[in-house]
Amino acid sequence: MLEELKQQVVKYALSADRSGLCKHRAGNFSARDLQSGYVCITPTGVDREELSYHDIVVIDLAANVIEAETGLRPTSESLMHLAVYRSRADVAAIAHTHSRYATAFSVLKKEIPAIVYEVAGLGCKKGYIPVAGYGRPGTPELAESVIGPLQISDVALMESHGVIAVDKVLKEALLKAHYVEELAEIYYRTLMLNNGKEPHVVPLDELQKWEYPKQIKLLKK
Repeated sequence: MLEELKQQVVKYALSADRSGLCKHRAGNFSARDLQSGYVCITPTGVDREELSYHDIVVIDLAANVIEAETGLRPTSESLMHLAVYRSRADVAAIAHTHSRYATAFSVLKKEIPAIVYEVAGLGCKKGYIPVAGYGRPGTPELAESVIGPLQISDVALMESHGVIAVDKVLKEALLKAHYVEELAEIYYRTLMLNNGKEPHVVPLDELQKWEYPKQIKLLKK
């Protein structure tokens, strides 16, 4: 069932592992089939280097396991994924990572401001990467905590936990998680160079002005 979607989940989960966004069994990934509404999600307790698409579990939005081909359980943070899908009909893919710089800011409950223009591509309606309040992993409280921040952004830090990023496809959700980590590292280094003083940020109205340059003339088909 949904083999192609399962293969995508494995591909990008493994990509996250190899790029260092999260290692071994940390983090989790899912993709939602728009026709059936079913969610293909990574299992709990499996190193990603050993993960096969046969291990990906299929669940519905009510947390019922529809298919577990190798008998594995879905990630303990499935409730969080499902809460996001229920609250954002436009979302069909979720990447949850534990990248180091971003997680450090999550421990401090510190939002990441628009220090560079790339924030404009992360769906941050308020001009910053928000922080979701603490919720113990696997609990309904964790699931509830991310809903608000993801109403104003496609990415969020999760207090003392990591990063969550959403999109229509998993490739783009993972790319957003990469950008969050890069921005977190730039922010950290800027603070260090600036003796801990907050740097200048790109104003929200400036972030909202971006458009493809009219001076570039595209070929007519």
